[in-house]
Amino acid sequence: MEPVLEPIHLDEKRTITSFFHSKKDFETPWHFHPQHELTYIEESVGTKFVGDYVGPYQPGELVLLRSNLPHCWKNNTQQRGLSKSIVIQWNLGVFPKVPELASLFQMLRTSSKGLLFNKKETASLIPRLKKCPELEAHDLYIELLTILVKLSSCSYKTLSSASFVEDLPSEYGSRMAQIHDFVGLNYNRKIYLKELADLVNMSEQSFSRFFTKMMGRPFFTFLNEYRINISARMLLDTHDSVSHIAFACGYETLPFFHRQFKKFMGSSPLAYQRKYAKA
Repeated sequence: MEPVLEPIHLDEKRTITSFFHSKKDFETPWHFHPQHELTYIEESVGTKFVGDYVGPYQPGELVLLRSNLPHCWKNNTQQRGLSKSIVIQWNLGVFPKVPELASLFQMLRTSSKGLLFNKKETASLIPRLKKCPELEAHDLYIELLTILVKLSSCSYKTLSSASFVEDLPSEYGSRMAQIHDFVGLNYNRKIYLKELADLVNMSEQSFSRFFTKMMGRPFFTFLNEYRINISARMLLDTHDSVSHIAFACGYETLPFFHRQFKKFMGSSPLAYQRKYAKA
């Protein structure tokens, strides 16, 4: 199990890094790091976890994360292409706190909950963002500052309901990484609380308290969100029937699946499929 604290090798001589990711999977587990991060999803669909948020992601998303905010992207196992993203990470304090950058610092403070930007408003910035991995030194510094200033005037929505501004104890993060991996492999079957408790060497009662504290809701609420997000993606990406998708996502009865889908998505599975298939 990789440690929850992801080492990013920046120092006094290099405070910003930018890179392309292009592999079959987004391999990093649920983790945090002391750097801020801007991530653009170029290719891949799946589920993103940001703080206590769980929800789908798709190409074209631009997400800003403040330092120490736990996060990961889990691509759908059914996808045929690669998982591609552009990432910029930078140390705290690299930009001077001057009045002219007030809106930028306000945005960074809010990003302790994770920010998902409006695609239309940020479309003109994506070509600049894609050039960042090719830049170095002062060129990368100036380009990142320019992008962030422009982003501070764009619309966005916060993702996590809780803010994360301090380091997580590494033991907590390792447990959460194990839990996320387990759910990703077993959401298609009945999951028992004892399995998760045994996985992280806790009693069922202690596990329930721990998970609710970390994610802001009980485990089985989280599991339903995860399953519904997977099923929503399957409704758009496959020709499988609603009943097949429900059972493939671990639901034992169709009525319960329909109730959960409407609870989280605001419509029936078929209505959701018709609406977004047209889009």
